[in-house]
Amino acid sequence: MPPKRGPGEDDLFEAALAERMAKQAPLAARMRPRSLDEIVGQPHLLGHGAPLRGLIEADRLTSILLWGPPGTGKTTLARVVASLTNRQFVSLSAVTAGVKEVREVIGEARRRLAQEGSGTILFLDEVHRFNKSQQDALLPAVEEGIITLIGATTENPFFEVNAPLISRSTIFRLEPLGEADLRVLVERALALEGATATEDAVAHLVDMAGGDGRAVLTTLEVALALGAAAGRHDVSLAEVESASQTRVLRYGEDQHYDVISAFIKSIRGSDPDAGLYWLSRMLEAGEDARFIARRLVILASEDVGMADSMGLVVADAAARAVEFVGLPEAGLNLAHAVIYLATAPKSNTVMAGLARASEDVRDRQEGAVPAPLRSVHPYQRNKLKEGGGYVYPHNHPEGFVAQEYRPPEIAGDIGSPERRVYYRPSPHGMEAEIGRRLRQLWGDAPYDAMEWWEFKKFRDPQR
Repeated sequence: MPPKRGPGEDDLFEAALAERMAKQAPLAARMRPRSLDEIVGQPHLLGHGAPLRGLIEADRLTSILLWGPPGTGKTTLARVVASLTNRQFVSLSAVTAGVKEVREVIGEARRRLAQEGSGTILFLDEVHRFNKSQQDALLPAVEEGIITLIGATTENPFFEVNAPLISRSTIFRLEPLGEADLRVLVERALALEGATATEDAVAHLVDMAGGDGRAVLTTLEVALALGAAAGRHDVSLAEVESASQTRVLRYGEDQHYDVISAFIKSIRGSDPDAGLYWLSRMLEAGEDARFIARRLVILASEDVGMADSMGLVVADAAARAVEFVGLPEAGLNLAHAVIYLATAPKSNTVMAGLARASEDVRDRQEGAVPAPLRSVHPYQRNKLKEGGGYVYPHNHPEGFVAQEYRPPEIAGDIGSPERRVYYRPSPHGMEAEIGRRLRQLWGDAPYDAMEWWEFKKFRDPQR
């Protein structure tokens, strides 16, 4: 059993611990800001004149929830509040604390307010990890003003935090740190450590951080250690790669467009292997997965279209998975969509049909809505005898009636070769059946007047 410390030794012990921690603590901990001006990022909340900054500086902070991705400064902000407030600041983690600890804090806050007239701020990290009963234990104290709650969460509080607690708090959303913000962190850390870094090394650090300030400092700290082991104080790209265990695969703006163009053309060309290669290359380079997903959704209608309408469903599902699941797991969903779209039958008739209709809208005389198709009030129909002539298709056994749905001066005669047809089904995939059905309904002439692939040629889209 260690000997007990005598009077005055506690202060010496704490001072020695603080000095040792200042030297041995992780870089991210040693880099923690001590004032609002030192905090990097979040100008919408902490810039001069911003709402949260005003509340903190006036020490008028009410209960708030800080919501944002890891490494955006939630805990840092709470620590700065602790240094600026005249109220007692208590910190708990929802990972280790329970109802017992919360009630102890509330009880002490009541005593402090009654005897000393001093308020209490409770910082609760990972507040989303509290279950309903634990969150309910906070409610009375928050509602009465016994404590001011600062909750930090990486999860959407509208799903993870009780509605009564949300209604008594103001939600502030923290955004991922931008490239300029991350560079400021790297520069400050290098200055603190008395080291330098090559531009490639800094660029890779920033690219791979994904807006996470803690991640960029942690990776830099490992890279500094690797350099020091080699007797160097200049961080190189190789050391950053080793520290992050990722091989750099960046490309500039021109290559960005070249790679996405190769990706789209590979899928359009029905080469799933090439599509997977370019997908992997983009993901490894840190390309925004949402951008990739958007391109797949467009391609599903532009290049597969009605030949296999499930392509759009699969692409949309992959896009939703990117938002719901996130990388790296959502890479599987993107790969699923790439393989499906690459192996699906191809047709650009959706794009062609829209282009033909748009040309008529721009270039031909605008026609009035045919009288049978107009929206008619019952009074007009019953008393004024207006709006007649529309035939309800469901009243016929075939579920179809050949009647005009466009202005006649635009459409041309039903069944004639001169009728203007925008959508011309290709013979690929499901469109073969769709074409057969349309010919059966509207007659062969308008569809046989010109082959679908001769009607309009499109320049190869360069994207």
